[in-house]
Amino acid sequence: MTNLWSSADHALKYLAIADTLPHRTEGEGVLLEHVPKTVQRILDLGTGNGRLLSLLKIDRPQAKSIALDFSPTMLEAAQTQFADDETVQVIAHNLDEPLPTLGTFDAVVSSFAIHHLSHERKRSLYQEIFTLLEPGGIFCNLEHVASPNAKVHEQFRVAIGISEHPDDRSNILLDVETQLQWFRDIGFDDVDCYWKWLEMALLIGIRP
Repeated sequence: MTNLWSSADHALKYLAIADTLPHRTEGEGVLLEHVPKTVQRILDLGTGNGRLLSLLKIDRPQAKSIALDFSPTMLEAAQTQFADDETVQVIAHNLDEPLPTLGTFDAVVSSFAIHHLSHERKRSLYQEIFTLLEPGGIFCNLEHVASPNAKVHEQFRVAIGISEHPDDRSNILLDVETQLQWFRDIGFDDVDCYWKWLEMALLIGIRP
């Protein structure tokens, strides 16, 4: 599978449309409601330009945060975003590889990143995230998920204005229920899809 995210052109095209995705802010709003404002450490996987972490930091300025990405274009954008925030560390890391030793976290978040991984790697990453979380820690994955059929998939493509373009070859989409079951099997509590619109979904689990 070709991963296009090392391409500056691919990354920049994504950034150009990211803020225009219908209902994205709804999903982000639900995520923000569920991450406690008292968290002390946040890990953002596939941070992109730092959009989600920036939103989290508005009400959690005290949280020391680590932002991971592997796209040079995204890393540059995130470093610019957090240039004046000493509480945020931006690290280059490809999520295809096991997570580096980073300590433990009160919250691990991700926004439209994990769907680029193989299904096997998704599952192993979820296990790594569980291990990184403090007891009571929360994992929030705002994600691009698979539709139940081709008709609904095409509805989504029309809704976000890409029906005239081919599917992104770096998308490896998986249905919500399979991923929620993985969360349960790994040991997460309070597992559910907390918000969904077509192929955009917020999956949450808590480490007991």
